[in-house]
Amino acid sequence: MRMRPIWTRIAMGVLGLGAAAFLFPFVWMVAFSIKPTSEIFTGSLNLLPSSLEGLANYTRALDMQPLMLFVANGLFVCAAILFFQILFAAPCAYALAKLRFRGREALFGLVLFGLLIPIQITSLPIYLMFSGVKILDSYTALIAPFTASVFGIFLFRQFFKTVPDDLINAARLDGLSEIDIVLRVVLPLTAPAATAFGIFSVVAHWNDLFWPLIVTRSQALYTPPLGILGFRSAEAGDSYGELMAATVIITAPLVLAFLMAQRRFIEGISMGALKG
Repeated sequence: MRMRPIWTRIAMGVLGLGAAAFLFPFVWMVAFSIKPTSEIFTGSLNLLPSSLEGLANYTRALDMQPLMLFVANGLFVCAAILFFQILFAAPCAYALAKLRFRGREALFGLVLFGLLIPIQITSLPIYLMFSGVKILDSYTALIAPFTASVFGIFLFRQFFKTVPDDLINAARLDGLSEIDIVLRVVLPLTAPAATAFGIFSVVAHWNDLFWPLIVTRSQALYTPPLGILGFRSAEAGDSYGELMAATVIITAPLVLAFLMAQRRFIEGISMGALKG
């Protein structure tokens, strides 16, 4: 009995060190964002600046690039992708979890196989197809390739399997169609899974640089990671203070979204969303 608190303290200490290691780059980023340029290039490791002159980095960052436009683009693209992913993934996952039909296991095997295929492999044919139909440099090009998510199908399927069959049969007896069962019965019960998937989806596409860099040319369509590249200059040098300030501005929505949804996110992971 005396050993348990000791091991608990050791485990908490290890977790604390791990959390500190992960948080340190973000703390350093915020520290750089409020420091003047003269202090950024000094050899000291002080996190706090000697003056508040560095707060002007945020004003200069907003003047140098339309950051609010990039944030708005990121919010729109991520929201649209998440909407279509849930719209398509939920019915597919329901069919794989609760409906009996020939070839169901084979289709689920293809879903698992799809998890192994990165976007880089399919990017060239998708790009050529979009170029052929003249939809490059548009919101459609940013959203369309990600509307069907095999990870979403897998995650929802695993969670839908935990929904009692008696509840679904009762809904059928009440005259609900299969689509109504998905939208009005099953999906509301699996809100934690939807939240967990939403966090995964938004983080992945908010931070995505590869695909927007390929299909966009107009600055009006830039997403946050692509907009950050505007602070880099091979001729004038990198504006590190403004760059860090812009990074803080662009990272803040993700942090706020996770803090607001963390309870549901943890619940979605711990309640069996990844169980077979």
